[in-house]
Amino acid sequence: MNVAAILPAAGHGTRMGKSISEQHGSDRKQFMKLGGVPILILTIRKFLSIPSVKQILVAIPESSRESMSEVYESLESSQRLQFITGGRNRQESVKHCLDAVDKNIDIIVVHDAVRPFVTVAMIEVAIEQAAEKQAVILGLPADETVKQVSRNVVRATLQRERIMLAQTPQVFSAKLLRRAFEKAEQDEFTGTDEASLVEHLNEDVYVMNGSERNIKITRPNDMTLAKLYYEEEQRGLHSNHRL
Repeated sequence: MNVAAILPAAGHGTRMGKSISEQHGSDRKQFMKLGGVPILILTIRKFLSIPSVKQILVAIPESSRESMSEVYESLESSQRLQFITGGRNRQESVKHCLDAVDKNIDIIVVHDAVRPFVTVAMIEVAIEQAAEKQAVILGLPADETVKQVSRNVVRATLQRERIMLAQTPQVFSAKLLRRAFEKAEQDEFTGTDEASLVEHLNEDVYVMNGSERNIKITRPNDMTLAKLYYEEEQRGLHSNHRL
């Protein structure tokens, strides 16, 4: 089974705040550093450790292309790694990468570049599940009561048991994901993630349990937690999981 990984990393990170970003070595969250290593590299390393992943395509801002040479040289097995200029939004960035995926790829994994604490084991299980079910995402049950709101007024209380908070990786058969992007383009449909494009096809998307540690580093407080997780990971406190 041949797998490609797409890592959207073309965002501006406006929710992080300029002062926090610069404190950690970059004005973009994906290039901020943990233990002196850019978050993007930490994420890429997880996929480089999986033999079935034959391609790793990273969507980056055009303005960051020159600085990618340092990232490229710092990674082993870099012949699998390719940097693609991102688009105006996530969907467009993933599409640019999708267009560059080899024709012999069976499964495509899409993973947020700023989720460096996903385990290799989670990725591999999701790949196995997608090979059987065509579309699989990671998710967490909602712990708190969820309200549907319109104009600052509660319109409904949703059943918490039926709510899942989506994470990545999101894994699909290559044929299904290409078909989903083609349909979205035809219908001028923009989704919030890749799973929503597959849902737009009226195809089933299955959910497997994610992890509370699989955080998306987006806001200033996330960096505090990320530093803790990074230190634990480096000390091997979670050696019972494949890192």
